[in-house]
Amino acid sequence: MSQVTAKPPAPPSKTSLHVFERYLTLWVVLCIGVGIMVGQLFPRAVQAIGSLEVAKVNLPVGVLIWVMIIPMLLKIDLGALGQIRQHVRGIGVTLLINWAVKPFSMALLAWLFIRHVFAPYLPAHQLDSYVAGLILLAAAPCTAMVFVWSRLTNGNPYFTLSQVALNDTIMIFAFAPIVALLLGISSITVPWETLLTSVAMYIVLPVVLAQLIRARVLSRGGQGALERLLARISPWSITALLLTLVLLFAFQGEQILRQPLIIGMLAVPILIQVFFNSGLAYILNRAVGESHDVACPSALIGASNFFELAVATAISIFGFESGAALATVVGVLIEVPVMLLVVMLVNRSKGWYEARPAKVRAPIS
Repeated sequence: MSQVTAKPPAPPSKTSLHVFERYLTLWVVLCIGVGIMVGQLFPRAVQAIGSLEVAKVNLPVGVLIWVMIIPMLLKIDLGALGQIRQHVRGIGVTLLINWAVKPFSMALLAWLFIRHVFAPYLPAHQLDSYVAGLILLAAAPCTAMVFVWSRLTNGNPYFTLSQVALNDTIMIFAFAPIVALLLGISSITVPWETLLTSVAMYIVLPVVLAQLIRARVLSRGGQGALERLLARISPWSITALLLTLVLLFAFQGEQILRQPLIIGMLAVPILIQVFFNSGLAYILNRAVGESHDVACPSALIGASNFFELAVATAISIFGFESGAALATVVGVLIEVPVMLLVVMLVNRSKGWYEARPAKVRAPIS
């Protein structure tokens, strides 16, 4: 009797960057200019928007964040968790980087650069807030954008899908404790109630809602219907992100005009952690004998951030005018060019990577 094998979940079919994603850095720079101008010309209107809060959650930003996050989460198939056992080594390396190395290395880099190297050049009252923003940025692994980076390296789509699904599941339980631990180590007080509210609003509820919508669309029209829906609503995500940035820079404009080099100083620890974590993940995958098409998405997932969640949480906890919010936005500013550079590096080093024969695996029964 022949054995029937379950068909694995279909990975997203994204093959390239859309125009919004390809030029994301340019759009962010334009948002900086527009936001600063709006803040200078219409300060009362900006303050009125900032005052629309319920339980420390800004309502306009809350709506924008949901519009930003849900289209991305629709791409995630939690059913892919069943594929984890096919790439145990790669999954293990990526989990190590995402949850045991990346947040802690960023906390160390933030302490070194923000509280010591650049401290004389930064506003003293914002130092703790900058550190908090960098920690928030590193504590959440990237989700949907990783599918694009993985495809550009010919990464294994099923590994990428299963790893992202696993990260989203872990994030529901681990994001708040890791952030609270690292902020506590950094002597930054964050009310647990506010942090848990952010996790519920920007992780738990969007994940549940996205999975319900995904299941309904697939049951009615199959994978084709889901792809059409994603193509239609994906631009909403970037548009909502850009509108959020305009609001944020409307509040941050005065500070940036006084000290324009702040963005560059905040970018230094982010850049270091991207290359450190991606390089470490890449080398560890080679050491354990994973194939190149697994090592590439593993390195990219280990390096990139779920910046939408970081921005939302920073605004909820610390406010629009905080250094934390600004620090998370710097992550958005450099995301695309830096990740494209990582893509280029792993593609060009394929010969070196495969020069050492991969370890022979025992077949999975």
